Amino acid sequence: MLFGKRSHLFGLDIGSSSLKLAELKKTSRGYQLVHAGMAPLPPDAIVEGAIMNASAVVEAIRALLAEHKPTTRNVATSVSGHSVIIKKISLPAMSREELAQSIQWEAEQYIPFNIHDVNLDYQILPQQPGSDQEGSDQMSVLLVAAKKDLVEDYTALLREADLRPVVIDVDSFAVQNMYEANYESEPDELIAMFNMGASVTNINVFKGGISLFTRDIHFGGNQFNEEIQKDLNVSYQEAERLKLGAPGRDASGPDIRPILEHVTEALLNEIQRSLEFFAATSGEQRIHKVVLSGGCSCLPGLVEKTEERLGIPVELADPFRRVVADPHRWKPDELRGIAPFMGVSVGLAIRRVGDQ
Repeated sequence: MLFGKRSHLFGLDIGSSSLKLAELKKTSRGYQLVHAGMAPLPPDAIVEGAIMNASAVVEAIRALLAEHKPTTRNVATSVSGHSVIIKKISLPAMSREELAQSIQWEAEQYIPFNIHDVNLDYQILPQQPGSDQEGSDQMSVLLVAAKKDLVEDYTALLREADLRPVVIDVDSFAVQNMYEANYESEPDELIAMFNMGASVTNINVFKGGISLFTRDIHFGGNQFNEEIQKDLNVSYQEAERLKLGAPGRDASGPDIRPILEHVTEALLNEIQRSLEFFAATSGEQRIHKVVLSGGCSCLPGLVEKTEERLGIPVELADPFRRVVADPHRWKPDELRGIAPFMGVSVGLAIRRVGDQ
């Protein structure tokens, strides 16, 4: 979902608990980091992707812009959740021109909203070697539909903050974009990415640059905080500190490991069910690697727990792995500290209007 002309932009990830900003410059050596930073949002300002307190979010965006001063007002952001549908469909083979004329009618059969209430985008997917469609008269198309009122709410929010929205992406695709800019993978390597935010975990399984399966699970870091609050009778802010390993009110600090393990099991159950559904419906072979991103991904022991449960190698994504950062401006510890949170914003910062 693209707006405006092709131009330089920065990425702004508007999450349910924080804002993340990234600006990159394309050079002969790759991408150079220009600006990166994050700022918290008030509780319940954004709930499951819906903007509940626009003035508070605008104020937070303006403060973040004042602190980091991106060189452009052109911005890319992204959406996810119940109001976004991503679906891979099979259609009779046709030309791009024929598809452009018929896509709205075709999409109407797969989108659970009134087709006039959504912004619709699509991409023809290349045939996978060995797939059922290879050599057939069928074609695969990736449909993306976002409710117009959601897109309008986000664009209005950005304009209120004196920004020019030029790209509205989807969280899962932005994180995939970040990964592909930073890592090499074999054409037949099947990768599952879990972008674990405060309220939503985006699942994206892809191979050779093609997304094969996406799903949003409404489960994230907030569930950990809520369980800690309930069990220990502490504030949300203190629960957040305890979750990330900071000491509690007592000198020794409460042992929250049983709480974390209980919630982690529930999260991994949801993820495993999604991967089992993908395996049963796709005909694809075993997933080769799992990659974690998002603020929830840095919870102590999560990588090991995920690897143990799924029986697949698991690693944390580094959005700055191939990004050149001026050592006089950026300390390695500083970048490592924010890296888990920056996957979506870095992926957005790589985007340009007109990309395929």
